[in-house]
Amino acid sequence: MSGVIGTSAESRPERSADRAPGGRVESAIRAANLDGRPALTAFLTAGYPHRDRFVDTLRSVATEADVVEIGVPFSDPMADGVTIQRASRSALESGVTLPWILSEIERAAVQTPVVLMSYLNPLLAFGFDRLARQAADVGVDGCIIPDLPFEESLEVLDVLEPLGVGVVQFVTPVTPDERLATLCARSRGFVYAVTRTGTTGGTFDPDGAAMMLERVRSNSPLPVQVGFGVREPAQVRVMAPHVDGLIVGSALVERLELDEDPVPFLRSLRNAALPDGHPSTGDAR
Repeated sequence: MSGVIGTSAESRPERSADRAPGGRVESAIRAANLDGRPALTAFLTAGYPHRDRFVDTLRSVATEADVVEIGVPFSDPMADGVTIQRASRSALESGVTLPWILSEIERAAVQTPVVLMSYLNPLLAFGFDRLARQAADVGVDGCIIPDLPFEESLEVLDVLEPLGVGVVQFVTPVTPDERLATLCARSRGFVYAVTRTGTTGGTFDPDGAAMMLERVRSNSPLPVQVGFGVREPAQVRVMAPHVDGLIVGSALVERLELDEDPVPFLRSLRNAALPDGHPSTGDAR
């Protein structure tokens, strides 16, 4: 599969100190769009549901996703619904830590771009200078930090971006126009559009989301991806004309909890907006 490569140092994604922060993520999303479909970003909680099988799970997910988002477990995941809260708690109880996650990402050696989703406290405890060096070394392309306001993020950006690790910014339906333009300009890789208030894993309003996404896309030089509530192929088909990519989180985590193979589910989302008779298998990227 093209989303997974060997585990030797020679086969890891090429790293460069002067590469554009988030550039591989943006390129992967735009490549999917050129194929006639929205990109698919798949979220999974690191080390969940089986710590000893995380590398295998990551590799499987990477065969179908255009971008992989790996959640760093945290004791107070305020933006997440019950599914990811449960996953985060279980991963912490099994001993998952940020150093372990980075080592597992390096061991998995997936070619698919990887972003870390973490709340601020674990990153502060680890240290941003250390994070920038190690993240770039193991193949992390970006970070999503939901509880870090943009106004307080500039020092973080100054550390991460020179090593090619971008920070993705969030926008919501209530983001004012001036702030929306600023966030879109300073995001890296893509703009994360939260289509409703509340936490992850809830319901999805396609009509309201479409209006919001058109507003964001008109302001963004980067691809715009929608998250919070994506669960089924029908949603992908409805949203495809309005978005550059979709992020699936809770629905995937729930399938992993049941020890289901993630590939058929992710493939159904990946293929949903393609013309009939042109399925994507994950090998043609």
